[in-house]
Amino acid sequence: MRRVSSVQYEFQIIGRLKTDEYHILPPGTVLIWPIVFTLMAKSESSFMDSLEGAEALFLHASEGIVVVNQRGEMVRCNPSACIMFGFSQEEMLGNRVEMLVPQKYAGSHAARHDAYTTNPEPRKMGANRDLFARRKDGSEFPVEISLSPFTRNNEKYVIAFVVDITLRKQAEEKLHNYSADLERQVRNRTLILEEAIDELQKTKDQLHAALEKERELNELKTRFVSMASHEFRTPLATMLSSLSLVTKYGETNDKDKQAKHVQRIKNSITHLNDILNDLLSVSKLEEGKLTQHPEPTQICPFIAEVLTELKPLAGTDVLLVSECHCPEEITIDSKLLKHILFNLVSNAIKYSPAGKTVSVNAGVEDNELVIHITDQGIGIPEEDQKHLFTRFFRGRNAAHIPGTGLGLHIVAKHTELMNGSVTFVSRENHGTTFTLRFPQ
Repeated sequence: MRRVSSVQYEFQIIGRLKTDEYHILPPGTVLIWPIVFTLMAKSESSFMDSLEGAEALFLHASEGIVVVNQRGEMVRCNPSACIMFGFSQEEMLGNRVEMLVPQKYAGSHAARHDAYTTNPEPRKMGANRDLFARRKDGSEFPVEISLSPFTRNNEKYVIAFVVDITLRKQAEEKLHNYSADLERQVRNRTLILEEAIDELQKTKDQLHAALEKERELNELKTRFVSMASHEFRTPLATMLSSLSLVTKYGETNDKDKQAKHVQRIKNSITHLNDILNDLLSVSKLEEGKLTQHPEPTQICPFIAEVLTELKPLAGTDVLLVSECHCPEEITIDSKLLKHILFNLVSNAIKYSPAGKTVSVNAGVEDNELVIHITDQGIGIPEEDQKHLFTRFFRGRNAAHIPGTGLGLHIVAKHTELMNGSVTFVSRENHGTTFTLRFPQ
């Protein structure tokens, strides 16, 4: 009978325990369990520390392991490395490691290997960059490589641990693509949201502009109704009253008083006509129907003619004077200029007390026709000056004087249409000077 050592016997016990055959154990087996476990641990530790254990790790490791000598030749490789690269051991052993490196890096790899052999240290290859290896069929795949140098019999060797990270890279690429797609969707959604916000802002601005326009129109309507009710009522009342008196004085054959009231009727009709002309001018300006038609004009005679037409308005109370230093002809729209001068000079007369002077001076300065209209009238209050060219605006000190509040608005618009400018200087109770400039 073959003798069985106690260690062998105990391993048999362990084997039986693993198959649940504890019922055939010899009596007293339980008493030796601590010894069994201790011997197992020592036996396994001894095995892993032995050459056989190291060889088992080398052969069964899932990583590719390649041992390279100091000349760059592969002297050992495990089965995982052969499978990974598609070579047999016979094809790999004795060949340079560059056969596993992509063709475009093979030349520089030899120099890097020599530099590493001179100063070897354990480290990972390819810090902060991607590494690729080459299979037998020429295809490339991403890898991670760790290097561990050692020396045996004065010969330097390097163990390279190679891990194929293709699946990880694919997962990273999918994650990157997913992140990029998500970012793209976020950008697109953000763009759509920004466009929607822009559209909402535009709509808001349009609504605000429409409301402002509506408010302005309502304000203009109120001003127009107020102006019309006042400006139309006075001349109409004058006309009705004068017509009754004309009839009465006709019965008594009082020609002088009849003529006086006929003139009052004519003046009222003229005033109403002026109001309608102002309204018509504003309407044409708003609709863009008014355009300028420049033509050669003799400015000095032209100004004299305008003042002659306005002389009846001044009467004997206000003195009209003019001074003109202009070339014989200047190219300008005389119809628009006449309307501008009529408004400014008639205002100057209307707002000047009896015994004062209204002057019109014209000349050419720096290739511009410059016309100054100066009065010694009531002036414009400082707080009203910023509103002076607004439609239907009347200064607080002019409310008792007839007027539509459209004249200066028309002056500003006509001057702008002629590419000119209008400015003024005024002090309350000290008069006003309007200055017109038209480029030549």
